[in-house]
Amino acid sequence: MIGASIHVDAWPDRLNIDRLLGSVLVVKPHRRLQRDRRPRKTRTAGRTPPLPPVVLAGKDALLVGYFSAEQKRYTVLMDELAAAVETLGARVVGRSVQRRGVSDGGVRTMDRPYSSRTLVSGGKVREIASACERTGAEAVVFLNPLTDHQREVLSETFGCSVISAVDLPA
Repeated sequence: MIGASIHVDAWPDRLNIDRLLGSVLVVKPHRRLQRDRRPRKTRTAGRTPPLPPVVLAGKDALLVGYFSAEQKRYTVLMDELAAAVETLGARVVGRSVQRRGVSDGGVRTMDRPYSSRTLVSGGKVREIASACERTGAEAVVFLNPLTDHQREVLSETFGCSVISAVDLPA
C-alpha cells in the first residue's frame, strides 16, 4: 500500500497497524504525553515546509525496510517497493532489512523503533551508509514512514537523499 499517508499525531491509542500497512512495522512515538481532552490549538509557525516532489528518475536507489518478526511476507513487500521505485525510473542497487522481535527481548518491544532518531539500529545505519558509499547510491528509500527529523539525520549520515515510500508519487 505504497503512497498511503499516515500522520502519527492523529493515531488513537489503540489502532490495528497491520490493517493499515499490511503488517509493515509502523512505529508509534515511544513516549506519549498525557494531555487533557481539550481541543488542541494548531501551530502553523515553525513547521517545516512540505517535501518537494520526489524525483528518482536516473538515480541509483538503495531500499530499506523495518519489519516485525511476525511479518513473513517482508520479501514480497520489498519486491513491491522495488517495482514502484523502478517504475519511477530509478535503478535499485541494493536492499537492507531490519527485523524486530527475532530475539527474546525484542518481542516485547516490537512496536517501538530501535532508535527514535534513525528508526533502525546504529549497526544497521552503519551498514546502510557503507552500502551507499560502495554502490554510489544517490537515494535511500525506506518502506516505513519517517519523521522529518529522521529524514534529516539519515540524509546527513548517508550523504544522499532519504525518502519514505509514502512520499513516492502514487
